[in-house]
Amino acid sequence: MDLLPGPGPTLDLRSLRERLSALAAKGVYVGTSSWKYPGWIGQLYDEQRYLYRGKISEARFQRTCLEEYAEVFPTVCVDAGYYQFPTPRYVEGLAKGVPAGFRFSFKVTEEITAASFINLPRYGPRAGRVNDHFLDPALFAGAFLKPLEAHRDKIGMLIFEFSRFRSDQIASGGEFVERLEGFLAELPAGWSYGVEIRNRTFLHPDYFAALARHGVAHVFNNWTKMPPVSEQIALPGAFTADGFGARFLLTPGRAYQEAVDAFQPYRDTRAADPDARAAGTALMSRAPKGKSYLYVNNRLEGNAIKTILAMIDGLGA
Repeated sequence: MDLLPGPGPTLDLRSLRERLSALAAKGVYVGTSSWKYPGWIGQLYDEQRYLYRGKISEARFQRTCLEEYAEVFPTVCVDAGYYQFPTPRYVEGLAKGVPAGFRFSFKVTEEITAASFINLPRYGPRAGRVNDHFLDPALFAGAFLKPLEAHRDKIGMLIFEFSRFRSDQIASGGEFVERLEGFLAELPAGWSYGVEIRNRTFLHPDYFAALARHGVAHVFNNWTKMPPVSEQIALPGAFTADGFGARFLLTPGRAYQEAVDAFQPYRDTRAADPDARAAGTALMSRAPKGKSYLYVNNRLEGNAIKTILAMIDGLGA
């Protein structure tokens, strides 16, 4: 991990758009985790579009910047889906701001993926308690999938992100696989699903085999206490579906809050991760049988757009 004093690669949005379109044409959709970052104004976003009485209108930016994002990128990961179920009105608002062919991937709401709720005020009386809806296929189908149905042609991968389990929540990788497979067997067909885990010991042949039996992708993830994506893609059987998923979130060993404090407002590349860049390039170079989705977070290096550009540049090396 190399600390960089400068802003990183210069952005040529026309070239970036063309290269992203070429990747999407072969089935590899590349985008960022979320999109509402004021630090990208002057890079991805044209400041003039958001001025009101000589100042940037935060409300206008938050409301309309997705349209400009989608002029360059073919996909985005909707992280907000993790915190609450999407509503038809919310999904409609997203879909109308992007062109045909754009894909939204969603993190599935923690109401489905959390074994218990951590002890934080936002959970109210449920804080610290077991989640009765953990891996509930009926709730997922009704509360999460149903609002997406009307815009199914713009939905990418639905990602079940499982935070790191303590032993009192899930005793072993074997227990997780057993419970997960029962859930996957009940999921409605016709959607693209991915599973992202945070317990490195769960990266076991039995886990990959369970995903493969149901055509569900393992989502390769760079995360503080996980092996890097470069190691995950080398594991036997790790590509479990026709398409793959990948999320480059944090350099292993770096804590989330540490990255937030060091990298905001996410204008520049602050800490290069050559290993992550090489892994991203390797995934982009694949020719998958099904649509694949690769996302980069600002917390990886400081500016997700410039990280993606560096990964794409690696394709021509």
